[in-house]
Amino acid sequence: MRDVRVILVGGTSNVGKSTVAQVVAERLGFTYRSTDLLARHPGRPWRTPERDIPAHVAEHYASLTVDELITSVLDHYARLWPRIEEMIRAYATGAESGAGLVLEGSALWPARVAALTVPYTAAVWLTAEDAVVRARVRTGGRYEDVGEHERHLMDRFLARSARFQTLLLEIVDGLGLDRIDTGGGRSVEELVDAVLTAVAEQDVVGRSLPRR
Repeated sequence: MRDVRVILVGGTSNVGKSTVAQVVAERLGFTYRSTDLLARHPGRPWRTPERDIPAHVAEHYASLTVDELITSVLDHYARLWPRIEEMIRAYATGAESGAGLVLEGSALWPARVAALTVPYTAAVWLTAEDAVVRARVRTGGRYEDVGEHERHLMDRFLARSARFQTLLLEIVDGLGLDRIDTGGGRSVEELVDAVLTAVAEQDVVGRSLPRR
């Protein structure tokens, strides 16, 4: 795709979207944004050195079934989509002056992205085996060092992430959209190269020709 102005990087949590997207933006001199900053859904339910688990986040994961968790997050992304589309159009059409945009986030649901009729826009989805995502979450949340309650919250988050990716892949593969597996030990630079190669081969949003 020539003269690309917007690159969208989607996928479930903990597949490396933010890391890869930030390096893509640095290489191209584009602005980096995350859909998480537009409106925050209950976030990751584990402690970090900077924050404890907010009570509403713990309650969200502890009280809802996996089906309810999926419904909640997909409804949130549906409500967020008009703002996302507006941002994409602003950068793609030049209404937003300056550099192009690399936008990443789970809210980039493939069916909505594939339906875009916006010029100069490309999209790629990052995926990873469930075991890879599980290891990343458990390492980040220090799974072996926390109590049963926090482990339960992480397990619920992981169950939702796995279900989310299953649903996402059905659409991505069904529509023949571009996706890149972030497992297998590939470096960030190699993944960035793969994203930029896919972007260069697209003639419509999210789909390379010839299809791979």
